[in-house]
Amino acid sequence: MLWSFIAVCFSGWLYVDASYRGPGWQRWLFKPVTLLLLLLLAWQAPMFNLMSYLVLAGVVASMAGDALLLLPTQRFIYALGAFFLSHLLYTVWFASQMSFGFWWPVPVVLAVLGALLLAIVWSKLGELRWPVSAFVGMTLVMVWLAAELYFARPVDTRFSAFIGTALLLISHSIWLFSHFRRRFTADRAITAAFYFAGHFLIVRSLYL
Repeated sequence: MLWSFIAVCFSGWLYVDASYRGPGWQRWLFKPVTLLLLLLLAWQAPMFNLMSYLVLAGVVASMAGDALLLLPTQRFIYALGAFFLSHLLYTVWFASQMSFGFWWPVPVVLAVLGALLLAIVWSKLGELRWPVSAFVGMTLVMVWLAAELYFARPVDTRFSAFIGTALLLISHSIWLFSHFRRRFTADRAITAAFYFAGHFLIVRSLYL
């Protein structure tokens, strides 16, 4: 796993650096390369089983969303759908591992965070209000199930998955704020850093 980990980190760093100050071709090249390396990393996992294909499918769906955003005329609604599918696949994977329990502070905190995010961007969404709301809701459910898994049995695999989903929530929150409300310095680089780290930790949970 060491060399695969180094390859993912190096490729991800090249993309993050390009997002901040590098050439466009570097962004086009290293985002799909990083996700492809994550796919290979997941495929080699010793804990890989039939349900683990959901993780691979989630990474592939995210790759499709990224590709749509890289097109000269962005297909935002389709990219949003691809990211929604990615988070849905991760959510189904988490759900397959749990005997359902309920710890009320987790969904309450997530609901507040989701409401705050939507309140910030709501006036700028226009006809995308409900697609974006559905995407945010799906992301919150993903984080919730990952958190419930960890708090039900706090082992390393579940902690890695929980932190990974939380980082994806942060990444997509920054992305939505930047896209709809206000661009800021290094927004793409920060979004990408959290995005890669989130997917990596979810894939890593197959290894522990």
